[in-house]
Amino acid sequence: MPKVKYVLLDCDNTLCLSERLAFEACADLTNELLEKHGKSERYTVDKLLEEFVGQNFRGMLTNLQKIHNFQLSSEELEDYVKKELGAVTAKLSEKCKECPGATAELVKLKEQGYPMAVVSTSAKPRVVASLHKVGMEKFFPDELVYSAATSLNPPSSKPDPKIYLYACEQLGVKPEECVTVEDSRSGATAAMRAGIPLIGYVGVYGIEDGKERMDQMAKTLTDDCKADAIMYDWK
Repeated sequence: MPKVKYVLLDCDNTLCLSERLAFEACADLTNELLEKHGKSERYTVDKLLEEFVGQNFRGMLTNLQKIHNFQLSSEELEDYVKKELGAVTAKLSEKCKECPGATAELVKLKEQGYPMAVVSTSAKPRVVASLHKVGMEKFFPDELVYSAATSLNPPSSKPDPKIYLYACEQLGVKPEECVTVEDSRSGATAAMRAGIPLIGYVGVYGIEDGKERMDQMAKTLTDDCKADAIMYDWK
């Protein structure tokens, strides 16, 4: 088997423990929007995580409109996307931590000569804020951070594979020449659809939800998303 030409890494809950913080920041905005449009449903942070993990806020709002049968104007959608980005970026800049052991393994990958890039569904300012807070910016300069919400026109969201295909095109590699690490069904599905070999990282579920949830996600990423390997710990 030839050496991998690029290691492509998801950021949220793969490199950085950022998903729960992000959903904490956007829960109030989500419920405000539902109330504004006369909908009785309200979301807790845990419910948002369960239903929308791996999607960016734009993708989440698109799905919320379908689920609850209401419609946002383009101006209103852009306004809420902007509000959410500001709230989330501020929280991540203050509180984000790395997924345990990630930095040590990135050092090893770099020493072994593997080029690396971040391929995220989240808006680039949010991703960059997380990377800077945990000290990973030295591995991922801005030009090696690709965002489905920011790098693409029009914006997209995993499980759409467009951001992976775009990153491969920009890096000058074929999808099958790479390997990626993803923690969510949404992200793993995007990788699968792009034809990129996948490592499913489930360690974060053990940290936040317990072993049963971790094993459940390992099965999901293997059976549904065709992960080539499961990583329980960055070590």
